[in-house]
Amino acid sequence: MEPAPPTTPVERLVGVYHADGTLLGELRYWFGARLGRAHCALCDITHGTFRAKPEWVEGRDGLGMRFETVHLDERDAALVAATDGATPCVVALTADGWVELLGPDELEALHGDVAALFLAVRARAADLGLALGRVDGPGE
Repeated sequence: MEPAPPTTPVERLVGVYHADGTLLGELRYWFGARLGRAHCALCDITHGTFRAKPEWVEGRDGLGMRFETVHLDERDAALVAATDGATPCVVALTADGWVELLGPDELEALHGDVAALFLAVRARAADLGLALGRVDGPGE
């Protein structure tokens, strides 16, 4: 017997970095990461040393649905409530509110692999009965 198809539509995906997005926050994170004092597994997936990884941009832009990333200081009140103390993470917005797809441990286990992120998002959404747009990543 095949599993039931996903029934709850996802409006958008959001990845929350474990860093502030201000110039000072970005510099603090960049230097802290190089000194081993700051770490964000989502940053490792989406960014190289100085800019976004091309495979991240290509995969995100080819989703068929919105997948944005925000920093800690860029979250609205509802997103803060859903993600506070659990960053970095990837969450899905549904009609019922925010649903966590991947938390800090799951993102860390991806070891910076962009394609693995898209696979993990798809698998977790399916486990939760969430209907995504076309969530493809590089190489799929």
